[in-house]
Amino acid sequence: MRAAYYERQGDAHDVLQVGEVPTPDPGPGEVRVRVAWSGVHVGDLGKRRGWWGSTMAYPRVIPHGDGAGTVDAVGPGVDPARVGSRVWVYLAQSYRPFGTAAEYVTVPAAHAVDLPDGVPLEQAALLGIPGITAHRAIFADGPVTGRTVLVTGALGAVGRAALALARRGGATVIATVRHPEQRTPALTAGAHHVVVTTGTAADVEQIRALAPDGVDRVAEVAFDTGIATDLEVLRIGGTVATYATGEAEPRIPYWPLGFRNVTVRFLSNDDFPEDANQAAAAALTEALEAGDLRYPIVGRYPLDRIADAHDAAEKSGSAGRVVVEL
Repeated sequence: MRAAYYERQGDAHDVLQVGEVPTPDPGPGEVRVRVAWSGVHVGDLGKRRGWWGSTMAYPRVIPHGDGAGTVDAVGPGVDPARVGSRVWVYLAQSYRPFGTAAEYVTVPAAHAVDLPDGVPLEQAALLGIPGITAHRAIFADGPVTGRTVLVTGALGAVGRAALALARRGGATVIATVRHPEQRTPALTAGAHHVVVTTGTAADVEQIRALAPDGVDRVAEVAFDTGIATDLEVLRIGGTVATYATGEAEPRIPYWPLGFRNVTVRFLSNDDFPEDANQAAAAALTEALEAGDLRYPIVGRYPLDRIADAHDAAEKSGSAGRVVVEL
């Protein structure tokens, strides 16, 4: 089969190659998926670049954890009726060397999620890493019905999913964005209220005006710079779930957080409990089917241009997502 791969970490155009590799056979409890679309996420870029101290655990890596396509073979112990099913996959390249940037990928059967007819495969290919992270950020501490949830960086990959999931879960959702022109897209994505941040005390005032009793949960994209504001807007006993930071070793206002009994959750998608992954997968599929979750796609690239796809994903920010077509 044709696949993209790298054998050392580095810049996309220096290390990514495209060529023929053996087609994998599904093992016990696995399915093989003929990939239609492979989603590109910042986590894939980080593994390839060596960000966050990541190293290569395998001599050759086919990148990308997320994708979508059709089951074409099953391993021992898997219902043969799954052959032909439209699915999206997640964690394809977590603790495994072979991701979705290939014509075929094998994954545990539970990590290939059945997709209803009519739901775009290219949208489903973008769900995994950001969507499951968003679900964990919103629901790790229980239901949010009747609660107030703050989603920072609301138009990022995780942020968009968090908006949709929190709203569908019955929360009042406040989004933060950086630019006034992002207000309408955030509302369309699921926010009830949008705060355009200024980096000043006015941010706290705006959020407090919308949630005078305090916010119950925060999905935080920038822990190092955001925790000070989070502290000021959280109710006593509130939760911050954070999945990214600018400064790797930020200062933490320990006593103020302690006095307010704030819980801080640090999230890494590779190691969530499996029951949480499956709950997230079901909720994300429902949100996609209902049309409540949609990603703007700013780039579609053939496999031969995967290095260009990685460059585009690195630059896209909150503008949208990038996919590779197989």
